[in-house]
Amino acid sequence: MNVISSVGLIMANKHLMSPSGYAFGFATSLTGFHFTVTALVGLVSNATGYSTSKHVPLWELLWFSVVANMSITGMNFSLMLNSVGFYQISKLSMIPVVCILEWLIHSKHYSKEVKSAVVVVVLGVGVCTVTDVKINAKGFICASVAVLSTSVQQIAIGSLQKKYSISSFELLSKTAPMQAISLLLLGPFVDYCLNGHSVFKYKFSSGAILFILLSCTLAVFCNVSQYLCIGRFSAVSFQVLGHMKTVAVLTLGWLLFDSELTLKNILGMTLAVIGMVIYSWAVEVGKANSKISNAKVSLTEEEIRLLKEGVENTPVKDVELGPPRA
Repeated sequence: MNVISSVGLIMANKHLMSPSGYAFGFATSLTGFHFTVTALVGLVSNATGYSTSKHVPLWELLWFSVVANMSITGMNFSLMLNSVGFYQISKLSMIPVVCILEWLIHSKHYSKEVKSAVVVVVLGVGVCTVTDVKINAKGFICASVAVLSTSVQQIAIGSLQKKYSISSFELLSKTAPMQAISLLLLGPFVDYCLNGHSVFKYKFSSGAILFILLSCTLAVFCNVSQYLCIGRFSAVSFQVLGHMKTVAVLTLGWLLFDSELTLKNILGMTLAVIGMVIYSWAVEVGKANSKISNAKVSLTEEEIRLLKEGVENTPVKDVELGPPRA
């Protein structure tokens, strides 16, 4: 669901925002529309009894929404201020940042196989996406804020679900309204800073409205599946999945939009896919080893308990000597 909805969303937004399409260059406001529709879906779901609402402290929802909005705004400003090459490098840096944060916050460790697979994925995507790399102070700060806030947000999605025993859709239903309100208020200002145009002066045609509705519909599935993936797997696995989407977008861009696909792109995508396969294998091996380890620990504990009970409960009997041999 996440791969299909995300790739579809990128394709729809590309047509909506490109000058050859409907030239709707207001990414932050569009994200506000996305979360508005997501919030409405959540309200309808709660009202009809499809999902239940569990208590999550307001301060948790507020800080999460602030971090999530910093991620969105930071990414938009990073793309504006940096070269495309450095923007791609900043996105690739999210996997090591997530790993470091999970180690610091949750004391989580990764096997050598997983680390090696992540390196292969990052190298593959880097080969096929990174071109010119130009760095400036403002762009570096925006990229750093975007990477850090995105990493914290994705870790927090899984942590909040476990902490409050809340499903992914329930958590999204609670955070979406806050993100929608804040992005709708700040979006026009941010977009004006990015492209110098006001969303209020944009002429909405029927075609543009249709693609905005399509974009919002796909965004609902994308948001729900993101929370599902992170809640069920991990933030690192979701980042690896994100690079799989990058490969899919490059391939579809070549098929549908006549984008150039060089030998360098093909080699990079092949390397990335190999890394994803290795990552999947490494995660499964880690799960299998964890199950075996847990089973051994449980078996040993059980054996110790049975031995103790046997010693304590065994009655002590007198030992009689047999008759002496003749």
